[in-house]
Amino acid sequence: MKQPALFIPHGGGPCFFMDPTDPQHPHSDTMWQPMQDYLARLIADLPERPRAILLVSGHWETPGFTVHDGSQPPLLFDYFGFPPHTYQLRWDAPGAPALADRAAELLEQAGFPTARESERGWDHGVFIPMKVALPDADIPVAQLSLRRDLDPAAHIAAGRALAPLRDEGVLIVGSGMSFHNLRVRGAMATAPSREWDDALCDAVTDPDPARRAARVAAWDHMPHARFAHPREEHLLPLMVALGAGGEDAAICAHRSTVLGWTVSGYRFG
Repeated sequence: MKQPALFIPHGGGPCFFMDPTDPQHPHSDTMWQPMQDYLARLIADLPERPRAILLVSGHWETPGFTVHDGSQPPLLFDYFGFPPHTYQLRWDAPGAPALADRAAELLEQAGFPTARESERGWDHGVFIPMKVALPDADIPVAQLSLRRDLDPAAHIAAGRALAPLRDEGVLIVGSGMSFHNLRVRGAMATAPSREWDDALCDAVTDPDPARRAARVAAWDHMPHARFAHPREEHLLPLMVALGAGGEDAAICAHRSTVLGWTVSGYRFG
């Protein structure tokens, strides 16, 4: 059965694995609970269990697209200033070398030179949301990098190239944040982040696929765009998911407020 393509919020650092009674860390607050609940339902809400997952995270950029083809990647604890126990988390899902090869083949057929990498650890854009969504770590995962130029059209086109994977039982996941400005929070962020999210949601769920892609590619013309994303690496995984979604309908599958930010997740198909 054909799998959807998803764009999910991955939270802030190890937010879902903090001590909720710890007053020293704002990520301990229960404000993250709705997002955690959404991620926990991610696999159960699919039409059937995927045979593998291809995930693109906002925390891995390379000059050109790169697939991780390792068989048992370690974890890369690429967050800072959190309690010691959050650097001892485990998530031991197997890699998916065959899927990585297939993804590279599809990208190269579409004209994207694609590199391979096998040593890098899974960053927290992978293992933090997936540890919630897939606590038993029993579905193989291959990671795809962003292209460092962060070109929206190129990432949408890459998603289109990868779309056949959905018919092969592969769940395509973009992992980022629909709002990502770490310098603002609380009341300062509330109104502009909501206006930005409303505009983004309207574009992503446009029923005309060609118009949808054009509108989202022009994201920086939306209200408060550069307030929401001073740098757009956390938005680009959405472009890949949108491209992979093709002509399928899109819905806003999650919306919550954290740190004054309105944050959304999307499902295509």
